[in-house]
Amino acid sequence: MTARKIAVTGAASGIGAATCRALAAPGTAILVHTRSNREGAERTAAAVRERGGEAHVLLADLLQPEAAARLVEAAVATLGGLDVLVSNAGFADRTPVAQLSDAGFAQSHETIALAFLRLARAAHPHLRAGAAPRLIAVSSFVAHVFRTDTPTFPASAAAKAAMEALVRALAIEWAPAVTVNAVVPGYTRKDPGAHAALAPQQWEQTLARIPLARLGTPEDLAAAIAFLASPGAGYITGQCLHVDGGITA
Repeated sequence: MTARKIAVTGAASGIGAATCRALAAPGTAILVHTRSNREGAERTAAAVRERGGEAHVLLADLLQPEAAARLVEAAVATLGGLDVLVSNAGFADRTPVAQLSDAGFAQSHETIALAFLRLARAAHPHLRAGAAPRLIAVSSFVAHVFRTDTPTFPASAAAKAAMEALVRALAIEWAPAVTVNAVVPGYTRKDPGAHAALAPQQWEQTLARIPLARLGTPEDLAAAIAFLASPGAGYITGQCLHVDGGITA
């Protein structure tokens, strides 16, 4: 019998993959989503199975309007239901406002905020029927930190801020049946070979701005997500949990 049915978007690497590993255990079944990185998603699925869990891989481009509903339908069909949905897929865009096109701005919102909304709408009836149901979004510190000594990500910041507003609205609308929360990463170390928003030397320069004097790891975020996904987090909803080493303190 499957004790926990989980879907994680953007799970081929980084925070999504670490989340799958953290949640994997005997009795869990996880849908591992990626846009196109099947090889990475299969590695994540293998790691889930090594920990005793069941894993399935789904490729879908969440920019496509129908993809979110298809992902939820696939999760329910393959896992037998849905207890936890982690919306992690996204990307960082450092384009300055003066150079930011309408299309570029829209792409950030469609990939992050609109995809989250579509996932939430599709998942709602299934989560309501689940056990200790949880909807968890992965936001970013870029929606909170605006300083002259810190790179800005205008389109990403606006999209993540919209996502956090939806988290708070959904927490009210879906209470008391489903909890809805977000984790807010700070500067987080990427997997080897993964695209990074900053150059290696820029990553190191950020250490002076982080009170805990290190970059975060995907595992740091995964631990917070795993807690919010657990039955023990049943009295937490509408919150944005900052896991950032103190950068937003």
